[in-house]
Amino acid sequence: MKRDLFDRLEALKPKFSKGQRLISAYILDHYDRAIYMTAAKLGSTVGVSESTVVRFAVELGYDGYPEFQHALQEYVKTKLTSIQRMEVSGNRIGGEDILQNVLSADIDTLRQTRENMSRADFDHAVQLLSEARTIYILGVRSSAGLASFLGFYFNLVLDNVRLIQTTSASEMFEQMLRVGEGDVVIGISFPRYSKRTVKAMEYAHRRGASLIALTDSEQSPLATYADAKLIARSDMVSFVDSLVAPLSIINALIAAVASKRRADLSNIFSQLESIWEEYEVYENLG
Repeated sequence: MKRDLFDRLEALKPKFSKGQRLISAYILDHYDRAIYMTAAKLGSTVGVSESTVVRFAVELGYDGYPEFQHALQEYVKTKLTSIQRMEVSGNRIGGEDILQNVLSADIDTLRQTRENMSRADFDHAVQLLSEARTIYILGVRSSAGLASFLGFYFNLVLDNVRLIQTTSASEMFEQMLRVGEGDVVIGISFPRYSKRTVKAMEYAHRRGASLIALTDSEQSPLATYADAKLIARSDMVSFVDSLVAPLSIINALIAAVASKRRADLSNIFSQLESIWEEYEVYENLG
């Protein structure tokens, strides 16, 4: 969005009808409840018709209520505290069959990611990684698991991978001291976005490295300087993040990069199998 959504609500307030002002006031005061309300539910909550809610969305410059609701969700999920996330997700996935509700939500998230993924950006990311001098992988907090998974498999097939593992900003930049032209930095972050990851991406950009952002939207701060944007839907499950879709993109990225080294893979995994057997890495069930 070109302007902060809430700033737009404030700026347009004088032009709103009485009913639209009621909608605007409710959203500003109770955005954590409004983001998953249907137009009919929002209208009944504030005492206006469903058509008034739809006209309100159009007045803000959206094609209709669904587009406005999506924009509101994207904006608000970066602002919610852990307690608010629990309340919001409780309204969505609560009930007796939480397992079914969560699995259904994850399936929907994967479907949206598949439908909206830019193949051009994905192919560009694969090309950048295949030609990189050094690959740096950044991911902290809830994204640390994703970064670790990607780093583990990349390290099996590539010899130029550095997984940045740190709990402080200074150590992160120390490990990226030599980043520069010819290198590729993969930054992974989802709402609420990590400031350390954003700052590290900005630093790598200034140093001339190519950037790949694995994040949830074009409006993500990670996408600002990215040469390739891998947009994967994330969602809230209680106070935790659902990262099923980002993990699926990572699986595809690993497979695509490995396929470019298909000729070497047989020899690599032959050596690995010998090492795993010699040092009894895996349990033998035979």
